[in-house]
Amino acid sequence: MTEPLAQTVDSLRALIDDPSLPREVREALAPEFLEIEALIEKLNQRAIHVAVFGRVSVGKSALLNALAGSEAFKVGVLHGTTTTRESTHWTTIDGARVHLIDTPGINEIDGQAREKLAHEVAGRSDLVIFVVDGDLTAVEAQALRELSRIDRPMLLVLNKADRYSSTEVGALLERLREHSRGFVRAEHVLTASALPSRRRVIRMDAESRERETFEQPLADVNAVRQAIVEVLSNDGKTLAALNAGLFAGRISDQLGSRITEVRRDVADKLIRNYALGKGVAVGLTPVPLADLAAAAGLDVALVVHLSQVYGLPLTKAEAGELVLKIAAQVAVLMGAIWGVNALVSALKGVSAGLSTALTAGAQGALAYFATYITGRAAQAYLVGGKSWGERGPKRVVEEILKNLDRDSILRDARAEILAKLKA
Repeated sequence: MTEPLAQTVDSLRALIDDPSLPREVREALAPEFLEIEALIEKLNQRAIHVAVFGRVSVGKSALLNALAGSEAFKVGVLHGTTTTRESTHWTTIDGARVHLIDTPGINEIDGQAREKLAHEVAGRSDLVIFVVDGDLTAVEAQALRELSRIDRPMLLVLNKADRYSSTEVGALLERLREHSRGFVRAEHVLTASALPSRRRVIRMDAESRERETFEQPLADVNAVRQAIVEVLSNDGKTLAALNAGLFAGRISDQLGSRITEVRRDVADKLIRNYALGKGVAVGLTPVPLADLAAAAGLDVALVVHLSQVYGLPLTKAEAGELVLKIAAQVAVLMGAIWGVNALVSALKGVSAGLSTALTAGAQGALAYFATYITGRAAQAYLVGGKSWGERGPKRVVEEILKNLDRDSILRDARAEILAKLKA
């Protein structure tokens, strides 16, 4: 493996082996990691991918079968025979294994997912064969422009050329070269007859009687085959290294965004789960004020858990200090919350159970809200890389409180807590 390819493999492997990613984030990113593993495998095998692309029923699968010399790909009369990515090993060029890849049609009805897959496969391939069966449609012209942005060599193939006269073929090739100027080299606009129409043949038998038969002409894909071999022989290794590097850079950026997104989603769930757990715990504890001390430990546990999600682990002592700092910034609010908690906790102790559900729900909702604030503030601190930034903790917490819909949170929290208590 060349040094650039080896460096690309190492950088991709570092992405998925990042020890700072906690289990929850790693599980959420499983699809992305599978894609990276597939690319690493491709690079390790020195594989080159050639993908066909085009509308439904232009003969993509038939073209690949003709190139492969076997029925490796499904060919059907119904639109959209190919619904998933299909591939087969074709040949070896200069030591690299060349794989042919079929893709779904780009204009399949209700096939947005398939169209997305087709674009993704083409974007990860080293050479794209864009197949048409006539002049470009609006859909094809748009797709051709989009594919030109991925910086891959491309062949534009007029399939089913046997259906046209030589004059018509010449005119169509000229039109296709005009449409693809700047996207596809003129010599890479080619013709093919992957699955020619059957021909009606009249022959005379031994008794001089006419006999009508139908014959299947041989496929003609020689021009396409020669162009593929020429491109890959000249630039195959360079293409593989360049495309792998481009893909690695792109997926690194995408993965960075996805990690941020997933961490935020995981953190949101953690905050709500800890807040609900604290609310239920406070609501269930019958001893006055004892529930408040126990509940404070949940805030510390939440901050420790959040720090792991963001790859910036805190000890319990550090998390405790952070909780106290956050509490200090909302001292007035915290004082009000704990004051009401103490009152409701005392009510629980003297009510002989007559108003337990009512007081438990109210106290639990307030506890939920306190932990929710703590979680959001700790999340902001961790997103900043264990820093409050230039705004400082006071401004950060103020902004969080300003954007909270307190009444809505308390109402929803109380409903959730009572539902848990009744379960």
